[in-house]
Amino acid sequence: MNNKITKSKFTPAVTPLAAPNAASIFRCMFEVFGKVQGVFFRKHTNKKAQQLGLVGWCMNTDEGTVKGVMEGTLENIIEMKDWLQHKGSPRSVIQKAVFSSHEPLVIPSFEKFSIRTLRPRDPPPALHCTHP
Repeated sequence: MNNKITKSKFTPAVTPLAAPNAASIFRCMFEVFGKVQGVFFRKHTNKKAQQLGLVGWCMNTDEGTVKGVMEGTLENIIEMKDWLQHKGSPRSVIQKAVFSSHEPLVIPSFEKFSIRTLRPRDPPPALHCTHP
């Protein structure tokens, strides 16, 4: 009699459960209004997000605002929201900041926080006329 235990190739992989007190991950979108372009706002936002361990991105908009997405613990998102509303870069003048609700996530969607650049708008498609 063989007492050796063998693993079947059809045995499903076991995924460990998260610890009961593990920090949950949330996503929050934001848009900041005021003098937030040309004052290193995105650079300082990126630095602050990285200090807080947040991932996501920020970018300038054509409307003169800065918008973005941040993901991380609720505590760090709340601290970042306060920074975006009241602090910003040294030369910025924040009129208001608008935030989405906190959306719970299973895993983060990004690996790090980054600055995205605004791509120039694509030119309108050329009109093609055919003459008989």
